Amino acid sequence: MGTAGIGAPEDYSIFSIPQYSMINKAWLDDLGLEVPTTLDELHDVLKAFQDNDMSAKYYGNAPGSTIPMSTGFDEWCWGQNIFYAGFGFTNWPADVCNDLVLHGDGTVEFICVTDAYRDAVTYFHDWYAEGLMDIEMFSQDTTQLISKCSQGYVGVSTWWYIEELMGDCSDDYVFLPVLDGPDGTHNVTVRTGGGINSGQLNITKKCKSPANLLKFFDMWYDPEVVMQLQYGPIGTYFTEQDEDGVWLSISDEESREKYGKGSGELKGEYEVSGPKLILSDYYLTTFKMEDRAIERLTDLYDFWMPYVSDTAFYPVDCVYTGRELDDIDWYKPGFESAVAEQEGLWIKNGGPTDAEWEAYIKYLKDKCGMDKLLKVYQDA
Repeated sequence: MGTAGIGAPEDYSIFSIPQYSMINKAWLDDLGLEVPTTLDELHDVLKAFQDNDMSAKYYGNAPGSTIPMSTGFDEWCWGQNIFYAGFGFTNWPADVCNDLVLHGDGTVEFICVTDAYRDAVTYFHDWYAEGLMDIEMFSQDTTQLISKCSQGYVGVSTWWYIEELMGDCSDDYVFLPVLDGPDGTHNVTVRTGGGINSGQLNITKKCKSPANLLKFFDMWYDPEVVMQLQYGPIGTYFTEQDEDGVWLSISDEESREKYGKGSGELKGEYEVSGPKLILSDYYLTTFKMEDRAIERLTDLYDFWMPYVSDTAFYPVDCVYTGRELDDIDWYKPGFESAVAEQEGLWIKNGGPTDAEWEAYIKYLKDKCGMDKLLKVYQDA
């Protein structure tokens, strides 16, 4: 599912930029402020939201209830990481592949040991210390974040798209552009869910006719069949065809009326695990992409991708040898935990000093197998 599916000339995965940042434009207008274009400007705006207690002033919530910015911590579509773009990268240490950067010369490196990363965590500690970042960002779940945002307590946040997070307050919010950092530059590190992956089908020696079994699974790749395996059957999830014979999915309202649940939940009930492949042109010839995906891809192509200076990404569908997989299994969990834990401590408590930074890198090398992991990913 990429931008080619909506007819764009270049194809970017829907996962390319998972975090969309947003700001309460109504609060800005009330205070006579413009949408920020730099991190320093956003800092001043968040301070204004806090000082004027905008949640209480604009929505009538309890005095002192304003949360200038709330996100998760290193979460996929709702973390703080999009704001690191002002330091030249975005990362997600909770997945080591998303902390890797592939350079133009074919070399890879971990962002979490670069000077840019150190500068970023040092910078955002000041925001946290001033109360501009939600103190619950390290512990809250998505339900808590949605509750805060939809009730008008939060000025800035990140999510897959505005309406789902902000609820009845959605009309008051606009996208926050990717912000320039202290040196006047920015870059979003492009990510992808991977065009292909393995592990969807295994055939054991108990199978008496592998050829016939594969003939059966070949049928799964037929456009109209894979459509139903991914979303739901014709007559339930796909209700009618347009004048070109393209299937249209059930609307959210119709699904709630007929089945007592939204279309997304209905899809979850019917989706079948197993080998599938949906080509971009299927969305143009066989079934219409769901409306919210069209909206997101349109926003991705028109609004967000212009902020990306380098579209290279580390391929998450690399194939590894058995020995490489053993090294990943052995070192990756400890490496990820160490990086994420230290990042959280630096944002909360400040730092790192020169001594702390040197000790951190030494620990990743000596105890967490950083060099071995880097060799695995580089070789792959």
